Amino acid sequence: MSGSVGRSELSQRTNMTHQEMTPEQVKAACESFRSTFGKLRGEIGKVVVGHADVVEAVLISLFAGGNVLLEGVPGLGKTLLVRTLARTLSLPFSRIQFTPDLMPADVIGTNVVMEDPATGRRKFEFQKGPIFAQVVLADEINRATPKTQSALLEAMQERSVTVAGVTYKLEKPFLVLATQNPIEQEGTYPLPEAQLDRFIFKIVVGYSKLDDLITILDRTTGQDSPDADPVLDGPGILKGQELVRGVIVAPHVKDYVARLVLATHPGTQTAAGGTDGPTNKYIRCGASPRAAQALLLGAKVKALIDGRFHASYADVKSIAALSLRHRLLMNFEAEADKIDPDAIVRQILELTPTGPEKK
Repeated sequence: MSGSVGRSELSQRTNMTHQEMTPEQVKAACESFRSTFGKLRGEIGKVVVGHADVVEAVLISLFAGGNVLLEGVPGLGKTLLVRTLARTLSLPFSRIQFTPDLMPADVIGTNVVMEDPATGRRKFEFQKGPIFAQVVLADEINRATPKTQSALLEAMQERSVTVAGVTYKLEKPFLVLATQNPIEQEGTYPLPEAQLDRFIFKIVVGYSKLDDLITILDRTTGQDSPDADPVLDGPGILKGQELVRGVIVAPHVKDYVARLVLATHPGTQTAAGGTDGPTNKYIRCGASPRAAQALLLGAKVKALIDGRFHASYADVKSIAALSLRHRLLMNFEAEADKIDPDAIVRQILELTPTGPEKK
């Protein structure tokens, strides 16, 4: 199927709200979404070798409407993944290389004095920065100062930029994908909690497996240079996001999501494991309501990938680490015991009962 046909199919399937759709239309919309998701994954796989879980998580965040933090050592293909994603989506792409001397105006733009050649009169004119793309790669985001990092906050949350009292709306869909190196900390600035919370997922990119590494060598040292084809455009993405919002979540699943988030709050009656549990022992500050939103939206996308129009406990559990690992502030005892957030998330999942699954 050509890219143009693939782009229009999802839009046609989701023109109506889920309340207006018949069961047959809902089923067709789910199948269309699942097919489009598979095509995106396949096209990205032509260029990015392995990392299937990383690719899936990035695509889930796209349809959930959130931003992504990719953490991994250099050379694992993080930048390549983002570039390839932008190509498959037919969206404007920009890369911002974060460095200690990068200024906020280098990210969002600034007002400059322009002279009218006809009249000679001068006026201020806003020159847009690289943030005015739709897929933005914030490369090595933790190398910039907190002042420059904060320039992304409004764009990531409100999808807008304010300069000199004037607010400029960013075109939707809009997605920030930031990368950071977890090993080298010299010359870096830790991301503030307010910014970490604006990433729907934190995705840990690991090393390639043996077979994948051999394939990478074949592709990058040989004569062939595979490329990805466009699959979806902006309107198609927005329709997909609209379909995701319509996925049904039963009250008992919402209750589970809320209890999971509350279980991360130390010093409360809802803390996982009680007084002597992992939350009170290792967590300094728990997850915010944004974590619950991330869990619920991610679970909805997982349901659609599986061909269902309702989210389940399993969907929530499958994206728990992605949604929570960067929102849990660990204390000194966790560092001393070498306990990472993923281990705490696993313990919280074990200690938080789901309740009976209702059909």
